[in-house]
Amino acid sequence: MLMAIYLNGIDVDETAYLTDAMISSGSKLSWDPNWKDCLVDKHSTGGIGDKISLVLAPALAACGMKVPMMSGRSLGHTGGTLNKLESIPGFCVNQSEENCRKILTDVGCCIISQSKELAPADKILYQSRDQTNTVSEMGLITGSIISKKGVEGIHGLVLDVKYGKAAFMTTEAKAKQLAERMVETSCKLGIKTRAVLTKMDYPLGKMASNGTLEMIESVQCLKGNGPKDIMELVTNQGAHLLLMMKKVQSLEEGLKKIQVSINDGTALKKFQDMMVAQGVDNAIAHQLCQSEDTWQMFTEQNRTAKCITEFKVDKDGYVQAIDALCCGKVIMNLGAMEVRADEDYGIGMEFCVSVGDPVSKGQTWVKVHHNKCSDRELTNFSEEIQSALTIGCDKIPEGDLRRIKEVIVSKSS
Repeated sequence: MLMAIYLNGIDVDETAYLTDAMISSGSKLSWDPNWKDCLVDKHSTGGIGDKISLVLAPALAACGMKVPMMSGRSLGHTGGTLNKLESIPGFCVNQSEENCRKILTDVGCCIISQSKELAPADKILYQSRDQTNTVSEMGLITGSIISKKGVEGIHGLVLDVKYGKAAFMTTEAKAKQLAERMVETSCKLGIKTRAVLTKMDYPLGKMASNGTLEMIESVQCLKGNGPKDIMELVTNQGAHLLLMMKKVQSLEEGLKKIQVSINDGTALKKFQDMMVAQGVDNAIAHQLCQSEDTWQMFTEQNRTAKCITEFKVDKDGYVQAIDALCCGKVIMNLGAMEVRADEDYGIGMEFCVSVGDPVSKGQTWVKVHHNKCSDRELTNFSEEIQSALTIGCDKIPEGDLRRIKEVIVSKSS
């Protein structure tokens, strides 16, 4: 069957039938009937520094939505939302349906792992796709992603489909093709869905890791101090969900509502409450969210790296590029994806400049957080790290720095 699909392809209707069968292969989460048109989620195809879920889920909860977010773990050079959350001592991603229902009632959002009872056919098919070299078929990719969202019992979904050097889809055309297929399939299954095409040639935000660094930046975002590109994706994806669920009358109203939840602290409070509900000690959750020093809790809990090595700009100019794929591979090879000790959560890269910034020779452009005993042990990575940065003479137009390229809506909507 898989080879037939790979060779001949399947259309949207056939993809929807396949996805529905995958959803029906196991149990499906059920919720309070009063939550109609409030249950929403998002999915990202993955990238370097992608921490949108960690900010968006509590922001949506602060806007009155219910977010039963099932997330994944690190894959290759891409960090996982669950891994990042587990850098917080005590955070438990494995929750029963009963616990999830209580957390959604009390808090409004939870971020959990997928249980074996949900869409078991997806796991079987994925293993077979790997063995038959049919992983890249568009309909099969769609079925895998949408089935995992369909079992959540949600009413609205926003898809962040990335393209570029460090994305699953390297070209804009392929990313758009996948986005259109997923939107149409999801809508046929009764889930209101939109997709945003976003660039992933350079890291999102100023932190890239599989743990502590991205959690720190997520909390900074929730405190209103987030990088422009992170907040662009958070506010836009949240606004599209609010608009699809008819909680706002326009995209502009939705953008404002998400931003207000950040500015007035209600989104941060939702995140703090979610942590406690998912097993984090109240004192640790309070310290992370309410302390002026966002690093303090992680430092005290030994969740930061042993060493920090700075890399310098070698000439004056403007930052033309920071190679996200190169950065992701460095982080992976430094041991971030296989946590053997608490301090391994702290491995990552802290970017001191962004694409488009003017820089001067000798200026620090990145701090590499690692657990090598000395800077000498980092020598093997130095050339690769420095090659990730491109400096040029030309200033990049502001419009070219926007992450969102296009919004994909259903042709039938």
